Amino acid sequence: MSYRKKVAVVGLGIGRSHIVEGYVPNAEEFEVAVLCDLNLERLATVGEEFGIAHRTTEFREVLNMPEIDIIDICTPPGSHFEMIMRALAAGKDAVCEKPLVGSLADIDAVIEAEKSARGRLMPIFQYRYGDGIQKAKRIIDAGIAGKPYVATSETHWIRTPEYYAVPWRGKWATELGGVLMTHSIHLHDMLTYLMGPIAGLFGRVATRVNDIEVEDCASASLLMANGALATISATLGSPEEISRLRLCFENVLFESNHEAYSPGRDPWKIIPATPEIGERIDELLVDWTPIPVRFQTQMKLFHEALVSGDPLPVTTTDARRALELVTAFYQSSETRTEVRFPVGPESPKYKSWRPA
Repeated sequence: MSYRKKVAVVGLGIGRSHIVEGYVPNAEEFEVAVLCDLNLERLATVGEEFGIAHRTTEFREVLNMPEIDIIDICTPPGSHFEMIMRALAAGKDAVCEKPLVGSLADIDAVIEAEKSARGRLMPIFQYRYGDGIQKAKRIIDAGIAGKPYVATSETHWIRTPEYYAVPWRGKWATELGGVLMTHSIHLHDMLTYLMGPIAGLFGRVATRVNDIEVEDCASASLLMANGALATISATLGSPEEISRLRLCFENVLFESNHEAYSPGRDPWKIIPATPEIGERIDELLVDWTPIPVRFQTQMKLFHEALVSGDPLPVTTTDARRALELVTAFYQSSETRTEVRFPVGPESPKYKSWRPA
């Protein structure tokens, strides 16, 4: 197996961030060999910026390139499912931005396709990576935190009509959802990453900020599988943008920084209940090595997993958990009932969560 992987980045909006944060810092592991985008001006600009000569507007051409190991899909959400399935059928490893696909039925089809595919698929959840969240994860996994009590997740961002002037945004067919799909999905992944799976959800969604099809406000009450309680709130109408997790355990309080787009980095509040618990945490973290944030670490771990054959740092199962939460949110809001987990084919929203 080749050590240095050749990558084609498809979609150069967020795809440029993948290059800057993920591939350039890991240049010994990856070579971005091909760029693909329908916007010729953007294609030329990014190509010149990074000295990438091979540029195309045709996804089919990328699929047929034997030299390409990885296809990194950064296109609008409505195109993800078809591109993922075609990349796997072509024998490529793939990376795909969130939201991975547009229904639980679609992600179950992707999981099934992966079983016989030569390549593997890594969804993007870059907010998992940073010293703050990874220290919390180590403390929880070591059993020091104790019983989980309650948690809160707040994604309070701002999006104006200018943001929704981009034709594919704010529409069910192309963005697949609103604040739950495109914005707060990151913090919700962090919540379950640290607190474990969800057992039940009662949620509401509303469109209150912009004149769009999809929701831009949401709130929910959650029962976690471990018995803890959690609350979620999200809006795109907050002039001061924050992303905040606050997790209360028996022995430790964790609170993320409030950076909207990098809540995983330090400083996090890690407050022990007693001096003795504080000493155990200090001993656990005494050899801590700083973790680069966001795409840099996720891509580094992706490469290590491809070379070793070990599990990927983020899997389609993780992406399904995120979309299961979204599905339950829309179902609960529409039916005004609690949705119990797991959510499967029996759900009226399994094949599509668009409003009835």
